[in-house]
Amino acid sequence: MNFNRFVVISGCSGGGKSTLLNELARRGYATMEEPGRRIVKEEMRGAGVALPWVNHVAFARRAVAIALADRAAVSSDAGWVFFDRGLIDAAAALQHLTGEPALTNLGQVHRYHRRVFLAPPWPEIYVTDAERRHGLDDAIAEYQRLLEVYPSLGYEVTILPKVGVRERADFVLPALAG
Repeated sequence: MNFNRFVVISGCSGGGKSTLLNELARRGYATMEEPGRRIVKEEMRGAGVALPWVNHVAFARRAVAIALADRAAVSSDAGWVFFDRGLIDAAAALQHLTGEPALTNLGQVHRYHRRVFLAPPWPEIYVTDAERRHGLDDAIAEYQRLLEVYPSLGYEVTILPKVGVRERADFVLPALAG
């Protein structure tokens, strides 16, 4: 399978990643919802053990498992596939929390397209909700870690401009052609 067509949209929580993925899906591209949001929704319906505000390590481990499953589930005939976060984000969180070499074990083996797009902190649009309870300071700290993690694994980081969703999508698509 050609993993070079797997494109990660990552960065700061509340920076407009999911909105951008929705726009790309509207344009006919395959997209993969953020593992963390899916975990939180599922855990809130049940016992809630792997919630980031209950057990962050269990949450990160579940995110790794889901991100691996997402990669395996993509059709071999799909074109560009856009991931709202993904395995690198989950492995980086797990390594940060536990010290386990998750990035070496997972991040080097399971590759994405060389260009990764990061949504920068955008305080003007940042909101918390039932699924995102952490504050902007925590989101910025995670963003700073990701700014270091992706290049350390050989990825080219492109920062998304703070513009409307259509303009962001128009920015991403030609950047992949270059």
